Amino acid sequence: MSLLSLDWLKSRGCERFLFKYCSTFDSTPQGNIGPVITALMDALETDRTIACPAFPDNGRTVYQGHLFVHDKLLSESGMENHPLNPMTDANLVRWLRLQTEDEVDLLPLKVVERGSAIIWEGIVGRPLGKGRRISIVDALTNNHLRDIGTALRDLPLLTGGSGLALGLPDAYRISGLLPGLRSTTEFPDIQGQEAILAGSCSAMTLRQIDFMKERCPSCQLFLKDVLNEPGLVADVLAWAEPLLAKGPVLVYSSSDSESVREAQRVSGALDVGLKFEEALASIAKGLVALGVRRLVVAGGETSGAVVSALGVDAIRIGPQIALGVPWVESLGTESLALALKSGNFGEENFFESAFGVLNRK
Repeated sequence: MSLLSLDWLKSRGCERFLFKYCSTFDSTPQGNIGPVITALMDALETDRTIACPAFPDNGRTVYQGHLFVHDKLLSESGMENHPLNPMTDANLVRWLRLQTEDEVDLLPLKVVERGSAIIWEGIVGRPLGKGRRISIVDALTNNHLRDIGTALRDLPLLTGGSGLALGLPDAYRISGLLPGLRSTTEFPDIQGQEAILAGSCSAMTLRQIDFMKERCPSCQLFLKDVLNEPGLVADVLAWAEPLLAKGPVLVYSSSDSESVREAQRVSGALDVGLKFEEALASIAKGLVALGVRRLVVAGGETSGAVVSALGVDAIRIGPQIALGVPWVESLGTESLALALKSGNFGEENFFESAFGVLNRK
């Protein structure tokens, strides 16, 4: 899929590419971050790039090659309990080396702090060892990310979290790649019923669910029902239909880490995740058929499953709800307002405040 996307973008004249992944570097020892970087480097015929998932405004920083979530190492932040890709090692150099045969090294903070020219020298000016090189880059502040973007604006491929994009527009203007800004239209006033689907098991999503359960009707999906009840989706939709006119409903499969591990022990980690994603995606289709036009989805894999099920292949970015999470409008036959968030993003009241953003328009 990444290579198909790359080909599509190249066919439309794109010359610079950012492979964006989660700021918690969600992956397993087998990938997929390393294999995708390698494939993109092959396709673009480049022999060096960087990996920088830092997003300081959201508490993600990289220091001495270690990824921190606020004041905790990634491997002590709760991400070590992720149901599909437990992040048990915060050392990104070591973690990425498990995923690729390319050389992986570190551009440390003491180099980054010396500014763009020295960053360029550390990545592009330094001779390669053998083969190709991926450099983990330290970054603690937005200014570090701006300097990184300015320094490396001419590399065909950069990889990292969304924070890395912070300085790229200005850097690309310096290179003459963005001579002007395209005009955009206002985000439309999308009216309709509201719903929340949550599949993430992150600590923050669990808190957000607890907050919202006290404010709207909620329905939890259990593994035994997902595996053994063919009428589950219809039952959930029948429960939701009379409630939607009164406000949002919440449907969630999220659970604490101990319950997740037990479910994985019984059915396997991948199977558990896929079953829940399939159920939530089917419920999303049913909710839209019932008139839901404002839909919040929590969890990266869940969001992907829902978007695929709804046939969304183009979006327009709208107002920001929280750092890194905007409302988007689906473009095509059905105009929907979608909020697609990574599990750890947003504050405790995220679900409630998301709808508040639309209601203030």
